[in-house]
Amino acid sequence: MPMQNVRTTPIEGQKPGTSGLRKKTAVFRRPHFLENYVQAIFDGIGGVVDKTLVVGGDGRFFNDDAVQIILRMASANGAAKCIVGQGGILSTPAASHMIRLRKADGGLILSASHNPGGADADFGLKYNGPNGGPASEAVTDKIYECTKTLDLYRIVAAADIDLGALGEQSVEGMKVEIVDPVADYAALMQTIVDFDNIRALFAGGFTMCFDAMHAVTGPYAHAILEGMLGAPKGTVINGIPSPDFGKGHPDPNPIWAKTLMDKMYGPGAPDFGAASDGDGDRNMIVGRGAYVTPSDSLALLTAKAHLAPAYRGGLAGVARSMPTSRAVDRVAESLGIDCFETPTGWKFFGNLLDAGKVTLCGEESAGTGSDHLREKDGLWAVLLWLNILAETGQSVSDLMADLWKAHGRCYYARHDYEDVESAPAHQMMDGLRSRLATLGGSEIGGLTVSEADEFAYLDPVDGSKSTGQGIRINFEGGARAVFRLSGTGTQGATIRLYLEQLMTDPDRLMDDPEQVLAAVRDAALGLSDLQALTGRDAPDVIT
Repeated sequence: MPMQNVRTTPIEGQKPGTSGLRKKTAVFRRPHFLENYVQAIFDGIGGVVDKTLVVGGDGRFFNDDAVQIILRMASANGAAKCIVGQGGILSTPAASHMIRLRKADGGLILSASHNPGGADADFGLKYNGPNGGPASEAVTDKIYECTKTLDLYRIVAAADIDLGALGEQSVEGMKVEIVDPVADYAALMQTIVDFDNIRALFAGGFTMCFDAMHAVTGPYAHAILEGMLGAPKGTVINGIPSPDFGKGHPDPNPIWAKTLMDKMYGPGAPDFGAASDGDGDRNMIVGRGAYVTPSDSLALLTAKAHLAPAYRGGLAGVARSMPTSRAVDRVAESLGIDCFETPTGWKFFGNLLDAGKVTLCGEESAGTGSDHLREKDGLWAVLLWLNILAETGQSVSDLMADLWKAHGRCYYARHDYEDVESAPAHQMMDGLRSRLATLGGSEIGGLTVSEADEFAYLDPVDGSKSTGQGIRINFEGGARAVFRLSGTGTQGATIRLYLEQLMTDPDRLMDDPEQVLAAVRDAALGLSDLQALTGRDAPDVIT
């Protein structure tokens, strides 16, 4: 019989993080590991009988094999149809749009986002719901519970299908539609930003460099920027997706996107630079000699979104993750709109977007998005920036200077201590947690703590509560330090320390961020005892 019930046992370590399950590729390739997790997804969402699913990934190593396994399992579990990106490819925002456009029942997205790819690197899988967004905590909790009791998975014994052939095929009675991964997404972008105005910008000699980082946005950027918008050939660099991302780290920040940064800070730099990550949902913005933090980018887009056709009627509200700087809060206040503070993880924005409470949202980790879909969207953010640049005729530097003059500048940095042993990382967090009630009013390194707490979130839409979402320490004078353990890594723990200092003095809006943040950095390290507990003298990455 083609359909097989394969006996299995629960596998430890299948608890999804902030956006799905991420592990080393070798772990996903172990016997039954992927199959167990896929079956747990199907069982956790109440089965897939007669349902339509979207399937695709970022093209990293093991993507093709994993897609074939998922299709055989979807067929065995009774799914009616799977819609698959050609070559097994779909950027995360394109997958979100496809779910919504085709009114699918959900989707399985294969990616470890900004993590490296390859046989010795990382892999990931997440389930997105019918709204196109990452599964809620309630759903991921059900999936996790299923991983702990699973005793069989269902799969058909069928040959691989041709992922490169557009059109319909079948897997033991289940329809499989292979679709162009770019076309529908590109059509959506034309309804949001002014393509004619951006096209005129490029025709007038405007120059740009987009670094696709050997990742999934390469085909999208080639088609939209160089094809539809007329940017010169060569505007997109590193535009051919690679299973190991050109042996690089597809995280769009100044460290890993060094090729772009060197170009933007070098002689003859283009007017505008941007990069995206492994699965296309993050972005980095940089002008000629002017890096824009993700927090400031969200604030600028909020201030200027009305210049794009989709947002001319104004914004319903905005939302940011808690560790993201409070720059957007100040813009929202000036616009008279609500600004929501949520835990880290895009799924927390979903309810706000679905309820119409917000139009734009973003995270300090280079994710920005709007109500056009239910994921962050790297290329969309780049196109919105281009729309603003075309409408204003200003440079990136001038736009940021005007923003800071109007609202003050939230100097900001994130310090990542990667692959820290779990025990000392948790010891540090537990130590801070135990002292929260007594920190108010204490002084350290010349700064006085105004308040300290552990962030908890009450969802204003469904009333659900999320606790343990990071420790916040506010200081008098507009400084803030936030501590979190990241949920996006594949081993050990990553301690993220976020530093912020508000500056409203008009004479100090162009200071060196490192010098401005030195006092709050020293205070945070002193309060947490991070260096002594972890043995780390310095962070691995500063952004």
